Amino acid sequence: MPTAFQRVLLKLSGEALAGSQAFGVDPQRMGEIAGEIVQVAQAGTQVALVLGGGNFFRGVKLQAQQMDRVAADHMGMLATVINGLAMQDALERRGLSTRVMSAVRMDQVAEPFIRRRALRHLEKGRCVIFVGGTGSPYFSTDTGAALRAMEIRAQAILKGTKVDGVYDADPAQIAGAKRFASIEYQEFIERNLRVLDMSAVSLCRDNHMPVIVFSLLQPGNIVRVARGEPVGSRIGPEPTPLAVPGAAS
Repeated sequence: MPTAFQRVLLKLSGEALAGSQAFGVDPQRMGEIAGEIVQVAQAGTQVALVLGGGNFFRGVKLQAQQMDRVAADHMGMLATVINGLAMQDALERRGLSTRVMSAVRMDQVAEPFIRRRALRHLEKGRCVIFVGGTGSPYFSTDTGAALRAMEIRAQAILKGTKVDGVYDADPAQIAGAKRFASIEYQEFIERNLRVLDMSAVSLCRDNHMPVIVFSLLQPGNIVRVARGEPVGSRIGPEPTPLAVPGAAS
């Protein structure tokens, strides 16, 4: 299976890992997603992951509204660690070597994030799972994904979510909402579209990082996007070739 990318950062929403459940991780759905990631990695694409924590954090959201914002954001960071460890287990049971790297120090369960070490893991063909967001409150996992994508020099961010692209209005509420095949960063910001955090879009704009938004609800979409098929919507320019050596043999 030829792929269109040498190195990508795949951002997955926590809700997607819950499957049909309202809370937690659905082992079957996790296994399906992991199987697609393994296919992409085996085809030669270096894959880094950032996972949201909504499948756990949404369950305590009402309580968190009454909490200090910094404490609530730290809870969200820990939720991403749970998802990262679950994904690591699912990937390694399918034969893909992984490393979990955390922006929040927890040395017994994850490596600390060190950029050069992350690059080396990717060059050796390991899937690197970034957890803990940016390590600071007030930043979403979208912004954390954008930051890590710049640091590892990914060709694009592939954002898997509940919708099948970027629309000019909420397709769940407005019939006939138009889906964009592609949209420039500035238009996305001016239209105040919400499928991606605005801080993340601004960071991608300033560093010319393309984002491809696609639905995780359709099985096989991760593989299709990696092949370069016209799935979902692209924010920003066409991805450019990776200017670093490929994976080590």
